[in-house]
Amino acid sequence: MKVILNKDVKDLGKRGQVVEVSEGYARNFLLPRGLVSIATEGAARGLEQEKTAQLRKKEREQKEAQSLVSRLNAATVKITAKAGEHGRLFGAVTAHDIANQLANQGLQVDKRRLEVPSPIKVAGTYKVTVRVHPETTATLTVHVVPE
Repeated sequence: MKVILNKDVKDLGKRGQVVEVSEGYARNFLLPRGLVSIATEGAARGLEQEKTAQLRKKEREQKEAQSLVSRLNAATVKITAKAGEHGRLFGAVTAHDIANQLANQGLQVDKRRLEVPSPIKVAGTYKVTVRVHPETTATLTVHVVPE
């Protein structure tokens, strides 16, 4: 019996695949749990439409990510912080501080997407990586200036 997987099933396949299984396995285990649907022409057409919609959505997200990457690569963030001798900061500049400064510049970036190598504790210039999309990253320049 041919079925379309509604969810990932261990040792059988990934969501959206059409697989051949025995009738007993399908009727007694897979169908009652909602893991599969019977492969009919209508179900196959629906699956194809869903795949094309997901592909279009992924392409649109990729284009948006590319535009954000170009703006982030061109942007520089200047953060002023209280500092003592030799430019050592009293606190630390974190991803939260950088995200707030980017928001002030009109670039909305979630602080969890910023990859700060370690807390910034000395005044200077740093490169911070931003994960914009799973396949796309940008590099941001951060200037930490003592007050």
